Amino acid sequence: MSKDVKVVKEANGLEFLEINNRHAEAKISLQGGHVTWWRPKATKQDVLWLSTNARYEKGRSIRGGIPICWPWFGNHPTDGNFCLHGFARVIPWNLDKIIDLKNGSTKLILKMLPTEEASRQLTYNYELELSIVIGESLYLNLKTTNLSSHPFTIGEGFHTYFYVSDIESIKVRGLENMVYTDKFDNFNCNIQKGPIEFKGPFDRVYLNTSNDCYIEDETFNRVITIKKSNSNSTVVWTPGEKRASEMGDMGAKDEWRRMVCVETANSLENSVVIYPDLTHSIATEYSVQEY
Repeated sequence: MSKDVKVVKEANGLEFLEINNRHAEAKISLQGGHVTWWRPKATKQDVLWLSTNARYEKGRSIRGGIPICWPWFGNHPTDGNFCLHGFARVIPWNLDKIIDLKNGSTKLILKMLPTEEASRQLTYNYELELSIVIGESLYLNLKTTNLSSHPFTIGEGFHTYFYVSDIESIKVRGLENMVYTDKFDNFNCNIQKGPIEFKGPFDRVYLNTSNDCYIEDETFNRVITIKKSNSNSTVVWTPGEKRASEMGDMGAKDEWRRMVCVETANSLENSVVIYPDLTHSIATEYSVQEY
């Protein structure tokens, strides 16, 4: 075990990894391979948002941080009783390897454990591996290997909650002129004009885009950069006041105003077909520039 990594079992029965290295601190739930917190030591503010009412229970996803969406994004394509955004975020993962990198960062490799719940929802043979590098930036790479005898299709994504000064004070750049489908407009398609600004609930999937994105936050005097690879969808979401008040785990009143989700994904027509014995990976990297 690395001196920079501790395994902690909390009163709720869940196990967490606590990382404290030269560059940053982080916390990861082994249920879901879920990064709940990451903060570079050089930054003034947190980077990830985590609800004060987040539920830490076996079989339930944690509201905030970076939930893993897999093997579908959104609702299951045929069975609405299955877990929203797939089961990877509520299934136990195993810490497979810790690597202390020469630059002072910490690399963790996790593998999702086979469970009865997982095999009930996906009968194909596969391996799912998550690599996380905690340093001045935060890097995640999710690898799906098809171990079955036929192709299968997945949707996937990092459903990341970013901490911001106020939802109406920020802009998201990088998706200008991209086509999106809008949940609040009957899933009709349109084209993004200019940077994204927020005046109410917002839920769009931007399609056929591999662009990096930037969260500009003048109040915090910083820009969060979101790089991605092997991802052709970006999802941008904020619940708005009414929906947030209906969600029991979104935190205290107006706490939702301090977050925005900008999600590296492959969704809808950007879902991925993986052929037998082949591996597909999706990756994202977050960094912060203060000014």
